[in-house]
Amino acid sequence: MGSLAVKAKTGLSGPWRFAMWSAAAGLLALPAIAMQFTPEVNWGPGDFIVMGGMLAMLCGGVELAARFLPGKRAFGLAGLALLAIFLLVWAELAVGIF
Repeated sequence: MGSLAVKAKTGLSGPWRFAMWSAAAGLLALPAIAMQFTPEVNWGPGDFIVMGGMLAMLCGGVELAARFLPGKRAFGLAGLALLAIFLLVWAELAVGIF
């Protein structure tokens, strides 16, 4: 009898996964560093929580896209869509454009 099990992809390879999550952590650390040098950047705990959640959802979406989408083109399009959604939500929360 044939097996119906589907071989699962592993998603992003180790160096790419580490680079993506490290970049997200670095982006989240930038305002904390900037707050030490200028009063123009004034983030509260809620701001860090919201941005951390947004970055976690973006990186998690990229992880899911890498794991479940069949090809590089589909992965690239999904990545662009996720990035566009992230930037739209960020712009809305920052200045209320829409």
